Amino acid sequence: MRKIDPARQHERRRQILAAAAECFAEHGFHATSTAQICARAGMSPGNLFHYYASKAEIIEALIASDTEALRERQQGADAEPDARAALTRWVGHNLAQYQDPAFVRLGMEVLAEAVRNPRVHALVMANEAERKAALTALLTAVWRPLPPDALPRPVAEMADLLLLLLDGIYSRSVVDPRFDAAAGGRLLDGALQGCLPPLPGGHGKTGKGTTGEGA
Repeated sequence: MRKIDPARQHERRRQILAAAAECFAEHGFHATSTAQICARAGMSPGNLFHYYASKAEIIEALIASDTEALRERQQGADAEPDARAALTRWVGHNLAQYQDPAFVRLGMEVLAEAVRNPRVHALVMANEAERKAALTALLTAVWRPLPPDALPRPVAEMADLLLLLLDGIYSRSVVDPRFDAAAGGRLLDGALQGCLPPLPGGHGKTGKGTTGEGA
């Protein structure tokens, strides 16, 4: 019996998901054939179906992979001694993703499939819950040293504000070809600075935003 190599299996799955993500972003989920994914991944259909029985399983695995990446980034942020810097990096990372045309196109395909497929919908909802929990935890860590009455608004509302702006940048980039992503990033920076406590001795300044500019 041939010995199973977990590392090789993991790499093959990663290879399939990367190829499928590119194909879905370029052609759409339903217009993409398994033959196209196989060609992009450089493997036979039999090899692909050994790992994933259908395109639906692949899109489910893509969402699960993104959720796992969210958890890994959050673990790194939790270990970061500077909560302010960790929060700024988290927002900056999400902004960069939402300004990536391939990421945006793939995300729209996932959302469209979530409307039709209850399993995909449940995975998307779980992914969004992880994202909000991560942001809420970072905001809580930033404000922890201060008394509760120092907060400009509840942490949950601050998380919603930042997520609304991030999601707005995402959606405007889809529906408005003239949308100024840089301007959207500046609006997000302004909101982020309003969700940060002033730096000690900073006379109200809150530090650098997601673009690296001082507030």
